[in-house]
Amino acid sequence: MSGHNKWSKIKRQKEKTDAQKSKIFGKLVRMISVEAKKSSGNIDSPALRSAIEKARSMNVPNDSIDRAIKKAGDGTDNMEKIVYEAYGPGGVAIIIEALTSNRNKAAQEIKHILSKHDLSLATMGSATWAFENTSDGWQAKTSIDISENDTNILENLIDELEENDEVQEVFTNAL
Repeated sequence: MSGHNKWSKIKRQKEKTDAQKSKIFGKLVRMISVEAKKSSGNIDSPALRSAIEKARSMNVPNDSIDRAIKKAGDGTDNMEKIVYEAYGPGGVAIIIEALTSNRNKAAQEIKHILSKHDLSLATMGSATWAFENTSDGWQAKTSIDISENDTNILENLIDELEENDEVQEVFTNAL
């Protein structure tokens, strides 16, 4: 009975949690490097400080944070923040924030994920009217109550979007 001992079970669980941590850490480090590039490495910049605090709250190692700040000074990566808008199941407005070095690749990946769920990107401003942009992100001004089936579809869509490396956050106005 190979593979049925305690170590194998622990190893598989650790691999799963390590993969999840790695994905989150990667997104946070990418956000830090973009903010560091905007502020020219000035750690006193409010946006960079906020990004660092968010990373520290998620237990990102300090050496990873320092490397991201130093890497931003090299000017090798040209990352940009892009906001995509869509409408989901039940008429739910969706805002997708992405951070990418290749705008076309990110757009195609997001379009592909949306098309798998029979959705498409909306035009600029068609979903942002339902939100207010605050320091914590996009807060819904209006909320929509959706059915349980639509809720399940929306949860699957959001999970798939968040697994994409370029997508930073997804906001909806669903209850």
